[in-house]
Amino acid sequence: MAGEANNNLQVLNALDLAKTQLYHFTAIIIAGMGFFTDAYDLFSISLVTKLLGRLYYTKPDLLKPGTLPPGVASSVTGVALVGTLAGQLFFGWLGDKMGRKKVYGITLVLMVVCSLASGLSFGNTPKGVMATLCFFRFWLGFGIGGDYPLSATIMSEYANKKTRGAFIAAVFAMQGFGILFSGIIALIVSAGFDHAYKAPTFAENAALSTVPQADYIWRIILMFGALPAGLTYYWRMKMPETARYTALVAKDAKRAAQDMGKVLQVDIDPEAAKIEQLSRDEANKFGLFSWEFVRRHGVHLFGTCSTWFLLDIAFYSQNLFQKDVFSAIGWIPPAATMNAVQEVYKIARAQTLIALCSTVPGYWVTVALIDIIGRFSIQLIGFFFMTVFMFAIAIPYHHWTLKDNRIGFVIMYSLTFFFANFGPNATTFVVPAEIFPARLRSTCHGISAAAGKAGAIVGAYGFLYAAQNKDPKKTDAGYPTGIGIKNSLIVLGCINALGMICTFCVPEPKGKSLEEASQETISGET
Repeated sequence: MAGEANNNLQVLNALDLAKTQLYHFTAIIIAGMGFFTDAYDLFSISLVTKLLGRLYYTKPDLLKPGTLPPGVASSVTGVALVGTLAGQLFFGWLGDKMGRKKVYGITLVLMVVCSLASGLSFGNTPKGVMATLCFFRFWLGFGIGGDYPLSATIMSEYANKKTRGAFIAAVFAMQGFGILFSGIIALIVSAGFDHAYKAPTFAENAALSTVPQADYIWRIILMFGALPAGLTYYWRMKMPETARYTALVAKDAKRAAQDMGKVLQVDIDPEAAKIEQLSRDEANKFGLFSWEFVRRHGVHLFGTCSTWFLLDIAFYSQNLFQKDVFSAIGWIPPAATMNAVQEVYKIARAQTLIALCSTVPGYWVTVALIDIIGRFSIQLIGFFFMTVFMFAIAIPYHHWTLKDNRIGFVIMYSLTFFFANFGPNATTFVVPAEIFPARLRSTCHGISAAAGKAGAIVGAYGFLYAAQNKDPKKTDAGYPTGIGIKNSLIVLGCINALGMICTFCVPEPKGKSLEEASQETISGET
């Protein structure tokens, strides 16, 4: 330990060995509020898609409430994911070029502006409204995409060695609160509107079941996402650049020592000579597209990309289509028995219960245990149980749809969520921020996260079509026949099993400094 301390830069050593103090928690909250907003924005859309269908696509013959046509439904839910994928790649790369802090401000402004704009979507025709909504949600996703690599990298570079995993996981765990908050806001808004504007159910009076004021509901819910992001802008701009970026990438030893001296309230020797030696060291110059990178980190990058890709297929198809699963088992009553506002309330209630009982606890169990049992074990356990529970739901699927067994179904479904979050959903975010060199850290995290979003897009678009009934008479309007929910869940179970295998390509960074975990040589170390 002493040898390493002498060889490593003093400023990095001070960060690695720092006791947990106030600035750690400040960093968690500042980076975490970005994630809170990301989750709110990405998942709030699933609360209002049924309402959008009723508002804009109810036919005059009125046999059943309107639903979004397949192309529109998948675009409205999926376009933000496409934007996120592009944002992760672009801002991940930019974060290594311009510095974490500068780029962090840009992503935040983009998120606030596009959150507000998506609530102001306009048009004379349903198509016009949906097109503007999709346009703004793409750019909202683009800003959210930047938050992934930057939040993870900033937190990993600020954290100490002993509790780094818990700190990065805590930033990610704010996602759970974001999902919960989106459900709570939807409950409050829909309850308020239902109270103010009484409407009959669709079966009683189809034309009056959707009050014109309901058009404000989805706009208010979507625009609320700007609030938490806007609140943290000031603090984000006051955070200094991370010492690892300043010292190892920008090569400004004096600035790094000053910044961290202020934060840690100690005097730190800038050690300019060591930085100079570092910048001359050929071993630290290889780029992303070099054989040296492939040799050192190729398998690791494959591991982080493949596990995140496979996880997100299952995670997003489950999360975005919760309401369809709940309707299928009768947790949400048939659409015709509710008016438009009540339907939003029922969907939000179901999503909030799942978030409260399984999503949020799963994240915080990871925070508690990640530095004790390690990233690798948590990821393996998570994928294993996700596979088990997915098959346990899928194979006797008919059994779970019977009225007496619905509670059992919801418990099983909650457990797959719990083990996604106490498992690969958290660890796939943490590990890429630890195992790559500082000058490529944000880029590699962005690439891994983008692979995850590619999986999310497969999950979001694929599941929408695959889960359709095999009987053409029972499919949703405009959809071709699919393989049915049961077979779709079996496929997801197989995907989780594959994720378990790919986990073996990912190394364990627990208890190592970032420089050890990423094999960066600091003068004297090899």
